Amino acid sequence: MDLPVMPPVAPMLARSVPEIPDVGHVEPKWDGFRTIVFRDGDEVVLGSRNERPMTRYFPDAVEAIRAGTPDRCVLDGEIVVVTGDRLDFDALQQRVHPAASRVTLLAEHTPATFIAFDLLALGDEDVMARPFSERRARLTQALAALDGTTDRVHLTPSTADLAVARDWFARFEGAGLDGVVAKPLDAPYQPDKRAMFKIKHERTADCVVAGYRLHKTSTSARPLLGSLLLGLYDEGRLQHVGVAASFTAARRAELLEELAPYESGTEDHPWRAWDEWAVANPDRVPGTQSRWSQGKDLSFTPVRPELVVEVAYDSMQGNRFRHTARFRRWRPDRDPRSCTYDQLEQPVDFRLSEILDVRP
Repeated sequence: MDLPVMPPVAPMLARSVPEIPDVGHVEPKWDGFRTIVFRDGDEVVLGSRNERPMTRYFPDAVEAIRAGTPDRCVLDGEIVVVTGDRLDFDALQQRVHPAASRVTLLAEHTPATFIAFDLLALGDEDVMARPFSERRARLTQALAALDGTTDRVHLTPSTADLAVARDWFARFEGAGLDGVVAKPLDAPYQPDKRAMFKIKHERTADCVVAGYRLHKTSTSARPLLGSLLLGLYDEGRLQHVGVAASFTAARRAELLEELAPYESGTEDHPWRAWDEWAVANPDRVPGTQSRWSQGKDLSFTPVRPELVVEVAYDSMQGNRFRHTARFRRWRPDRDPRSCTYDQLEQPVDFRLSEILDVRP
């Protein structure tokens, strides 16, 4: 491979802002694997956000990129999986598998799609220093010339109209998208810099605290809380819904003191029996391993499920928070049994085919 921009390249990042800024360009925030595509003829390398190659896991995406991108190019985008008329992040995660036979099977049954949204190099030219408006125009032209050669490579939709962008933000989540991204038209491509703006939903939920994990820097002399394990009741069963983390060191110590009185009397804790059904693990019970957490200490200390905490979250992935929740405040006025899934806001129904011709 001999390109003007060579792997690895750390992708340009975005910082969270509460409102959509009027910078001239807004596009969907795709919920997939951020991917830098390096193509030199038939040779294709898929670089991930952590700069590790993902090529072996997506042979179907490699073939689509060979068919649907310029012969020599470097593109920034997102690999997604579509199920029905929405994105399916769970299915996408399953694509990262150590067994080659499994990779081949999944490539056939849950094929990946590449959504392109920036151009780093084309032919022999490095365009990273050029303004985004020029990079976008050249990317649009390059992909339009190959339109119809594959249904697995797409240019992300975009708008300069703030009213349209706000409508997208309100509706896109119904198809599994993750919000919107705003990009200044005059900005160069800046690897590993937060030079864009991301706008995501923020909601709150009252959850039961059913346990905690210690922080990685915790010691016997100075124990520190790492995360609170959160639950919501579903037909009488306390479902593990995610964790809340990101505390100061002082707050980590305080929280351990606040939880200490609830550590006794947990013999009948609803998650004590997690090891009996950890093999199937349909609910991602805390303490079980996956290929994303091999080698990590996932043990936890159970506490009596009597405390309620208000947390902020952005979206759901199935029956769990998509990302780590943020601690807001204790809710001593709430009955733990009243903390159910019914309180969660349901996204507006939206079909992915309304904005992109992607096929399941």
